[in-house]
Amino acid sequence: MTVWFTSDNHFGHTGARSLYRRPFASVAEMDRQMVHLWNSVIEPNDEVWHLGDFAVRQPPERVASLLAELHGQKHLIIGNNDNAAVTNCPGWKSVQAYAEATVDGTPLVLCHYPFRTWRNMAKGWINLHGHSHGRLKPMPRQFDAGVDVWDFRPVTLAGIIQRTKPRPPATPTTTTP
Repeated sequence: MTVWFTSDNHFGHTGARSLYRRPFASVAEMDRQMVHLWNSVIEPNDEVWHLGDFAVRQPPERVASLLAELHGQKHLIIGNNDNAAVTNCPGWKSVQAYAEATVDGTPLVLCHYPFRTWRNMAKGWINLHGHSHGRLKPMPRQFDAGVDVWDFRPVTLAGIIQRTKPRPPATPTTTTP
């Protein structure tokens, strides 16, 4: 079982394409592609933490259909656009506004909103969030798990940390005169 993180799919949200400069011809294409990309990395028994804004103004039947189509055991951290159709859907393993979890020995603080301070931040805890669609300069040990940052698919903690590690300095080349 692998643990994955994502947020801000905004399934069904007409304005998402222009607001977040998403490269899809239509909302239907956006939704289809994000379902495909999700299922291309998530196995049925994997655990997925969705950090909010799953779907926008969608009827309960549509939310339930999406959750049934998406692989994995899904937890929801409630976002500002997650209405009762989203939060009351029985397809979630859990629904909460905030969570703390440990993944691969790393303690995490999970919330839809990015924090400026969080519990045990000085002790190495990591804050994973959504909401900012890649537009917020992160603090150390703070990462946006949103689809707009991660090619419209969920990402593992190892993937987040690996991509954000500083690269080693380039080795200078010397030329002899």
